Amino acid sequence: MLDENLPTFRLRPSTDNPLSSILYFSQNGDEPAPEYVLRRADPALPASRNKYAVALCAAHNADVVYGEVMVEPEWSQPTLSAAEIRAQGQAGAAAAAPAVPLVPDSFTVQLYNPDQSVAVKMVPGSWGKSDSWEFELPIQTFPAPTASELDREQQNSSPAAPELIPRIMFRWKKDGLLSKDMTCYMSGKRLGARKSKEPDITVALFKAARESVLTVYQPNLHRVELEDRKGLELVLLLSSEVIRDLWLSPKPDLFNVQGGAGTAVSGNKRKNSRPLASSAAAAVPASMSGALGNAPPPQPAAPSAVAPTAKTDITSPPSNPEIDAETRRLQAMVEQEEREREKAEREREKAERAEQKRIKRMIEEEEKERRRRAAEVAKETERLRKVYGVEGQVLPSEQRPPALPPRGHQQHPHSPHSHSPTSHPAQHHLGPWGAGAGGCAPPAARPVSAGPYSRPVFQPPPSVHPGPGPGAQGPFHFNTLNALWKGAAGQLQKVQKKRSSHW
Repeated sequence: MLDENLPTFRLRPSTDNPLSSILYFSQNGDEPAPEYVLRRADPALPASRNKYAVALCAAHNADVVYGEVMVEPEWSQPTLSAAEIRAQGQAGAAAAAPAVPLVPDSFTVQLYNPDQSVAVKMVPGSWGKSDSWEFELPIQTFPAPTASELDREQQNSSPAAPELIPRIMFRWKKDGLLSKDMTCYMSGKRLGARKSKEPDITVALFKAARESVLTVYQPNLHRVELEDRKGLELVLLLSSEVIRDLWLSPKPDLFNVQGGAGTAVSGNKRKNSRPLASSAAAAVPASMSGALGNAPPPQPAAPSAVAPTAKTDITSPPSNPEIDAETRRLQAMVEQEEREREKAEREREKAERAEQKRIKRMIEEEEKERRRRAAEVAKETERLRKVYGVEGQVLPSEQRPPALPPRGHQQHPHSPHSHSPTSHPAQHHLGPWGAGAGGCAPPAARPVSAGPYSRPVFQPPPSVHPGPGPGAQGPFHFNTLNALWKGAAGQLQKVQKKRSSHW
């Protein structure tokens, strides 16, 4: 098996009818389910003499036929050696040797609804090349929808010529000279006599074994521009089985030359568990009435004899205790499997819910742990801040320089601590060094409308007489200050006079 995800058909013999085989379909790892029934012609019927025929029917309704193949052999007289001719002459045998059936080089797959014939032609292999079988399918199969009754009548009466419809070419090719496995390729397109070859594109793979397997290579189907995908599937199934029966693994008396039911039944190892009447009734749909339409019809008495039997089997099937017991056992088995599947589904859903709860609980625990750690980190940070403070945690660029004290708060050691009530009022605004009285008042602000800067003229303060009181200074201190102010005033007057005399 190439891949369990690809569409796969398995052919298994039916236990009810040795002339039927069931095609089980599986995809994406699902359990195989019956999709089609491959029926072969009953060799006991006169219409099946000297013919090979198979039909592909619905799995649950054998009356629905999707397609069928009928092959008639080519007859050839055998060539006898000189010894055989001499032996026949001596024996006096006047009868000629019987003709030998030969497998033809082509066969036709007939599809229904809509009716379509697909010819499959064999191309013999040469030195180093294996045999191949080619067929073509039209791109457009169904007529275009129209609301005109006239167009519908014309489509039914005179359909489009096949030369005007483009076709896609396919080819079944053996994987080796001695191999029985095949691969179907899409080789190109054809419009009339003009062909456009393309590199081979794998479409399907066929494995010929006791249970043949057909795998459709789905990844390449989007490159197959076919309107009838169901028709392609039917042609692949029928053509692969016919090629296997005619060329890859031929059986003795393939074309039912001898006739009789013994050959068909003996070729299958399984035995039919149904009564004889039921087997004959089940073999009627497989008589290939559609494919054998050109054959001479059977005797009218045979269908009238078989039809009542089939009707009797459908209305009142024979009561068999073994069949009833087997039916009940199979039904009980199916019910048991259904219960086990439902139980497994419930257990799986329960396990999923438990897993979701576990994951949710784990996420909540992780969130709680994260919050607890964050609280511990915050608590430890606050403790360290109380112990060591916040100094050193601020960057130097973010620190502010210390504020300097204002100049007006500085006191000169020679400034008086108290003033006499008889002192001059100017002492409250201008001290000895430019400060206010007591050295505590700030300097007066310069008005906005002031003119250009001019040097101030210092004038000596009036003499201060010590008054009574505990804070009065001695006469020596005030006399010294008056002398200093007089000397400074005299020097300033000299400088000003000099400047004025210069200009």
